[in-house]
Amino acid sequence: MKVQVRGKNGFEVTDAISAYAEGKLEKVERYFKEELDAYVVCKIYKDHHKVEVTIPTKYYTMRAEVSNEDMYAAIDLTIDKLESQIRKNKTRITRSLQKKDGVSDLFHDALDLEALQRELVDLPIKKKSIVLDSMEMEDALTAMDMLGHDFFIFKEVKTGKVNVAYLRNDGKYGVIETE
Repeated sequence: MKVQVRGKNGFEVTDAISAYAEGKLEKVERYFKEELDAYVVCKIYKDHHKVEVTIPTKYYTMRAEVSNEDMYAAIDLTIDKLESQIRKNKTRITRSLQKKDGVSDLFHDALDLEALQRELVDLPIKKKSIVLDSMEMEDALTAMDMLGHDFFIFKEVKTGKVNVAYLRNDGKYGVIETE
């Protein structure tokens, strides 16, 4: 795996951090047949460090990010999170993409899927039906805050389009408007 580690927010990547991230990414590399690129971004803030790892493949992009007080711990947790995502979704991804040529070449055949599945806890999937209320953006943001949710789906009064308002990691709001 080709790993590119860079720093942001004034963080200078040392050889030790770079080598540590590369070593940890070897855990993820064993899942794939082909050599992939991995992009690691290390950010420093006043009270914590954040590590983001992105691994683009031919069919989809894997991404994980974790904040922690210690940069090395943040790297560990990010790689663990990424590995968990891969194990959890390997079967689903392979099944849904098996119609596309070459997807079977993405993952190693030697991995025991049943053993990996036993390691995972099945998460319940809850299905909920909602009636979209027509409202203005400000009212939707208020409703989202009142419910304590980090997203809210509504129909915009002026356009009649379905929108999704969400709370971003930086504490600001974002909106996704459908066509």
